[in-house]
Amino acid sequence: MMGKSTLKFIRLSPTKARLIAREVQGMNAELALASLEFMPNKAARVISKVIASAVANGGYEPEEVVISSCRVDRGPVLKRFRPRARGRATPIRKPTSHVFVEVSKEMKKDK
Repeated sequence: MMGKSTLKFIRLSPTKARLIAREVQGMNAELALASLEFMPNKAARVISKVIASAVANGGYEPEEVVISSCRVDRGPVLKRFRPRARGRATPIRKPTSHVFVEVSKEMKKDK
């Protein structure tokens, strides 16, 4: 039993988003949401919303689940051009990302 959530075509570089995704992987959802709140990155805000959505989709409370998987895939790239000196143009790549989050029940460890 798990809760899943996806966010597609977000205007965010997948490279930058993966840095944050790796931080929260395997964390308790409540702890992850709390730590993401104080990160200055755009990716942190986006991923925290996806985690909150995955928790709600599973019908759980954040304190009772762990983030079993947090994956960021590459989306299509918006290609733009910037005019430069002497009539030239240089390309600008605006990457997009797809964010996938899965949360599952925390297994209690018996001692």
